Amino acid sequence: MTKAEPALVVQGLCKSYPLPGGGRTAAVDDVSFSVAAGGSLGVVGESGSGKTTVARMLVGLVRPDAGTIAVNGRERTPGQRGGGKLPGLSRPGGGKAARLRRAREIQIVFQDPYVSLDPRLTARQCLQGALRLHGRYEGEAAATRVGELLDQVGLGKREADARPRGLSGGQRQRLAIARALAVDPQVLVLDEAVAALDVSIQAQILQLLADIRRETGVALVFVSHDLAVVRHITDDTLVMRRGRTVETGPTARVLDAPKDPYTRLLLSSVPREGWDPAETVRLRGELAGATRAD
Repeated sequence: MTKAEPALVVQGLCKSYPLPGGGRTAAVDDVSFSVAAGGSLGVVGESGSGKTTVARMLVGLVRPDAGTIAVNGRERTPGQRGGGKLPGLSRPGGGKAARLRRAREIQIVFQDPYVSLDPRLTARQCLQGALRLHGRYEGEAAATRVGELLDQVGLGKREADARPRGLSGGQRQRLAIARALAVDPQVLVLDEAVAALDVSIQAQILQLLADIRRETGVALVFVSHDLAVVRHITDDTLVMRRGRTVETGPTARVLDAPKDPYTRLLLSSVPREGWDPAETVRLRGELAGATRAD
């Protein structure tokens, strides 16, 4: 069987921020990965590991200092040329049309959809607005497509006519997913997209995402601190610590037979039957000692 071509290729991604007293700190340092068309990658790490910065750079909310991002072989990083690590990037070109084209390539779903949904619009109006913005459908065709999107994420007529405050957390997340899918993206980034939901609702959303991936062939980049969720939804996993990649590979291998001490620490921190928190403390101490020695 021929391996699917990458939908997303990221090479040498870097981002740093100024420190109050001078100097800079690296939020993301030389991160590279690829995701096959229809594939799924988990990006995991503790708070401050840089995983959310990576997600925001993928969709253009944060501009990289260096590195490239390409979708289906076409580079989308504004201003970058030649793959070199430049100290800065030039202003994005192409105006509104180029920005919309980039938005159609990669869409993002956030942890809290309520803050990204217009409280004045019903679910139906929200989807109509997304289609109109990108010039996807008009008239009856738009109405039909909205119905298809609502059905795809399991929202009925009552939810279609409700505003965000009239929807549950799970329903709002379904609407956010439908809005992202409205432009037929090649890549869907999910930044802690189920972290705020009850466990039973998490399972429903994860099954929905698995169904969407199978039906549409969209590639998923799933940013999460929850290793159980990552195990369920991803083919491959990238582990980040202090802005750098410490381990990457098939999810089953990374989570069942981790090679890096930091990955072992993350796994030891998950409560389970027979869990010994003292082991987590020991591993963290060993890792801190090794870091100081380096």
